[in-house]
Amino acid sequence: MDPREVKSVEDARTLIEDSMFKHIKVGVFDIDGVMRGKYMSRDKFLSALHKGFGFCDVVLGWDVKDQLYDNVAYTGWHTGYPDAQVRIIPSSCRTLPLESGGVFFLAEFADKAEAVCPRSLLKRVVSKAKDMGVEVDCGFEYEFFVFEETPHSIREKSFQGLTPMAPSEFGYSVIRNSVESDTYLSLLQLADDMDFPLEGLHEETGPGVLEAAIAHDEAINAADKAALFKTFTKVALQKQGKTATFMAKWSKDYPGQSGHIHLSLKDRDGLNLFYDGEREANMSATMRHFVAGQQKLMPDLMAMIAPTINSYRRLIPGFWAPTEASIGIDNRTCAIRVIPGDIQSQRLEYRIGAADANPYVILAAVIASGLWGMENKLEPECMVEGNAYDKTFPEHLQFPSTLWEAAQRLKNCQMARDFFGSPFVEHFAATREWEEREYRKHISMWELERYFEII
Repeated sequence: MDPREVKSVEDARTLIEDSMFKHIKVGVFDIDGVMRGKYMSRDKFLSALHKGFGFCDVVLGWDVKDQLYDNVAYTGWHTGYPDAQVRIIPSSCRTLPLESGGVFFLAEFADKAEAVCPRSLLKRVVSKAKDMGVEVDCGFEYEFFVFEETPHSIREKSFQGLTPMAPSEFGYSVIRNSVESDTYLSLLQLADDMDFPLEGLHEETGPGVLEAAIAHDEAINAADKAALFKTFTKVALQKQGKTATFMAKWSKDYPGQSGHIHLSLKDRDGLNLFYDGEREANMSATMRHFVAGQQKLMPDLMAMIAPTINSYRRLIPGFWAPTEASIGIDNRTCAIRVIPGDIQSQRLEYRIGAADANPYVILAAVIASGLWGMENKLEPECMVEGNAYDKTFPEHLQFPSTLWEAAQRLKNCQMARDFFGSPFVEHFAATREWEEREYRKHISMWELERYFEII
């Protein structure tokens, strides 16, 4: 049986029992979208297929540096960090081409942990959409810089003076993707082999920066594919002696790295609900309500959209990143770009997203805010023609300027509690507050160079 034909627990059992695999890799994504996992013995995996398995809940209680949160209710020293129940997702089965065979399964948190699990969060939002009679089709695009460095050499250089895969700016360069064809083709083949196929892969503007467009799919599958793409692209490049970064902005000299989302809604018969050929830009009433909800809630949900300290380095004028909750027709200076098309291609591009966002969390925010707009039959504000950076927007459409402010906005957002559940809102906001407090503890080189002697 081909691993991508696995759909049920029994299919997964048959695949493993008919194979020679002694160990199976299982992974689950944490709050920041980082995969945590392990190899499981054949017998342990087969047992876990039916009844799940326990996984230390610390992975929902620490940050990207494995530092323990001191401000979350879900887990901590006060609970003793017990095991959380985890269920294996049979339909996620994939080969591991970078490991000479073997198979991999995604898992997700269950029971009590389900309330704060990112993948379960998105499932709740998708369920809400289905209750409203709509299905979500979407695809992620990622920009990422590639360096001729290893994780060790980057640290030895203190993240300074790094050698990019290619020098200078050369967007869409056929020279670059021909010279580096081995790297390009290896990533394209990996994406096919692991079923997160790419519709496009090209050189972006900046030394060694690539952009990948992942083929669209229904929402849960799309987020799975985006999260797996980020993880295994890093693995593939490190095996080649290279390193990729998906930071929102790694250098002040270059544009930030986007994580744009293309999205449309379909009814149960597969009809595109965003299309109406009789209206301006082919925008149906449903599309107008959907993007209006996204626009109005974007500032309140910014912690889910821009979840790191570094995220806010990217949100500055003139660097291809939106700075207010703007909407425009085929306008890349806006936070939401309405893309006019036909009955198949009419869609929106959510351009505020950066490459550092957790795919499950940001997609939950993108979809839920749109559904809220549909429920309330909202209309877009301040449709932009021309350069959105030159426009003045009302205060309620301006973004929070720091992660701390964004976390407070999220906690005070009633829609977030209604759609995501208060346990998730409290937990996620607390993790963002922790991130801000950790940042405040450190003294930057900029501060030392600016103040140490002269002030």
